[in-house]
Amino acid sequence: MSAPNSPAPQPIDRASVDLLVIGSGTGLTTALAAHELGLEVAVAEKTLLVGGSTARSGGAFWIPGNPVLVHDGAVDSVERAAEYLTAAVQDSSPRARWQTVLDHGAETVEMLQRTTELSFTWVKGYADYFPQLPGGSAQGRSVESRPFDLRRLGSERARLQPEVMSAPFPMPVTGANYKWLNLIAKQPLRVLPMAMKRGIQGVGGLALGREYAAGGQALAGGMYDGAIRAGIPIWTGAELIDLVREGTRVVGARLRQGDAEVTVLAKYGVVLAAGGFDHNMRMRREYQSPALVADLSLGAKGNTGDAIQIAERAGAAIGNMDQAWWFPAVAPVGEEPPQILLAERSLPGSIIVDSSGRRFINEATGYMSFGQEVLRRERAGDPVGNMWMVFDQRYRNSYLYAGQVFPRMALPPAWYEAGIAHRASSVAGLAGAIGVPAAALAETIARFNSHAGAGTDSDFGRGESAYDRYYGDPTNFPNPCLRELDERRLYAVQIVISDLGTCGGILADGTGRVLDQAGAPISGLFTQGNSAANVFGSVYPGAGATIGQGLVYGVVIANEVARIAQGASVGAQ
Repeated sequence: MSAPNSPAPQPIDRASVDLLVIGSGTGLTTALAAHELGLEVAVAEKTLLVGGSTARSGGAFWIPGNPVLVHDGAVDSVERAAEYLTAAVQDSSPRARWQTVLDHGAETVEMLQRTTELSFTWVKGYADYFPQLPGGSAQGRSVESRPFDLRRLGSERARLQPEVMSAPFPMPVTGANYKWLNLIAKQPLRVLPMAMKRGIQGVGGLALGREYAAGGQALAGGMYDGAIRAGIPIWTGAELIDLVREGTRVVGARLRQGDAEVTVLAKYGVVLAAGGFDHNMRMRREYQSPALVADLSLGAKGNTGDAIQIAERAGAAIGNMDQAWWFPAVAPVGEEPPQILLAERSLPGSIIVDSSGRRFINEATGYMSFGQEVLRRERAGDPVGNMWMVFDQRYRNSYLYAGQVFPRMALPPAWYEAGIAHRASSVAGLAGAIGVPAAALAETIARFNSHAGAGTDSDFGRGESAYDRYYGDPTNFPNPCLRELDERRLYAVQIVISDLGTCGGILADGTGRVLDQAGAPISGLFTQGNSAANVFGSVYPGAGATIGQGLVYGVVIANEVARIAQGASVGAQ
């Protein structure tokens, strides 16, 4: 489990606690809330690093009606969000599960503001993923952390899970910054001052002994800092082996740390917040697709489904196992991870085709929906095969690509050498290079161009949604997501389906209590985050919905455990 220069495990230093949290992503919220309520809580983290997939994420959270939205002027309400989720989720998840997120969202954000040094801001304009539905918001409900100084962690800084993507030099890039950095060549007067501000903050901060980070690094780092200052023990390199039970009640956990096995009793409960089964390819092939052979997940490496399997052995029911937070990405080269494609798919002058050389989706659609469509076609016996993102020279000159290739820069030579990138001076030449029928690709581009020139996509509706347009190019008229491709200089980059983690898992009720096969709560056992089945069923309602539900259920579980503890205290008197 260890690696060169990895920090040593943080030793298990007690045999019993009131509440034991397994996992240090959104599980840190549970720990902070439980500690504030007067419970003795500890966190057990399987890996040597703290933060889980939260630290590797974009760090936004989707919690409707929270006080940051109110403070920043968003027009939102819990009632509107309930209308939206009713339309979006439908019957893919019980209402009690998602209603909890609405009922306790404000309380969760207020708790984080009290127990950490984090400061939050509304990502204005980052639309819900289905803004056209009743109650949907074109202005969005996503919130993110302002840059946070990781030097506050002191000697514990080395234990923070690293980010997936980083800027080429020290600068804290928020989600809102990312949107505009993609347009640096098109709107330099707007983007350069912002980039300079973040660069000065990053480099200048280092000169002052500070290390400003944004995104998931800020959120996880801030919660980790809050836990450290609260004196909450976080045991690293502490792997869950099994649950300890008395009859049907869970009363603790067996942990392995190094060569030792340790039993830690938990007076009022154990919380499974250990992530999904991102890197367990046997489970992924069994539950999701036999075609998932290569491990392309960007979730934390410790996420191998241990908690889900252990909960099953204890009688827990599972569900939604075919789902993940899918994300289209550039095919990996060598040991490099996939490079996710977010804004790139919305920007004009590009399309995505399948192995037949034809478009098959609104390229700008939400990333989870994109992956779901790819798997739907596979299950229908009509697989997409190899996918290619096709774009022209003007696109290449105008936009940041895959977070690393700046406008006018050549695509990495390694991409060409690996055969995941090609260029040609004609449609027929490109079709031959990527192995698709030339006539089909020519017809696809001609049809797309005829629509794009009019600013409409009558085939897939690209650019009609406020979500599509958020990452589009506002200088491109009449549709920020559509422009004809210039066939004189074309590129193609191979696309794969990666993910930010799985989102199927343990079934739970509206207080986070794990349910057994009969639908009854298992006493003393709770779950949250990606260890639990997605609160929103098969739907990703908005940017940060995965983190948002994990944060809220952390507070809800802490409240429930405190209620149980209070009842036990009264009963003992």
